[in-house]
Amino acid sequence: MADLIPDPLRAARLILQLRRQGITNDAVLSALETVDRGAFVDAKLAELANEDCSVPIACGQTIPRPLVTAQLLSALSISPGKEERILLVGSGSGYTAALLAHSARHVYGIERYKKLVGQSRERLSRLGVENVTIRHGDGLQGLSEHGPFDRILLCGAVTTIPRELLEQLSKDGILVTPLNESDTQVLRILNAERHVSDQPIANPLSALVAGKADHF
Repeated sequence: MADLIPDPLRAARLILQLRRQGITNDAVLSALETVDRGAFVDAKLAELANEDCSVPIACGQTIPRPLVTAQLLSALSISPGKEERILLVGSGSGYTAALLAHSARHVYGIERYKKLVGQSRERLSRLGVENVTIRHGDGLQGLSEHGPFDRILLCGAVTTIPRELLEQLSKDGILVTPLNESDTQVLRILNAERHVSDQPIANPLSALVAGKADHF
């Protein structure tokens, strides 16, 4: 995959800002420095994609602000060179999939909105990202036909982690999800042995919805 950032100076400022905000994972920072977020939104919003804020996409969804994206990816503890298989639940615009593709052997994204599936496939193809597969379906059911997965990332919040996803986690795998608890949201990290740790998340994410939307 070719480098996709059109403005290296702006990308360098983003990485410096993220380091100041506590992001230290070099693989995550390298991906964020390389992949242009503006390529995954409507052209009229491309400039907004360079700011430290969430950006709206189709079907009422958003791309999280860079800090939240960096926190999600850092929590996965991906090891470059290990060729891990990743399941991305709520793949949205395809931006997070493109970031993960830098370190993963293959990324399997599942998205409930058909329109977003089509848009993300087209954008990833145009940018030459070849190790990503996007499916239309109920993300909370996962993609058992492609499992088990070394990493599972939910790009939206849940109140309980679906058993179906846990069953698709490899024996040394890690699942990361925003989790709603009482009146707060935390970033929950769970391994296949069910050991749990929680981290703060900069901004809460919207809840994932079960089922797939055939009319969008």
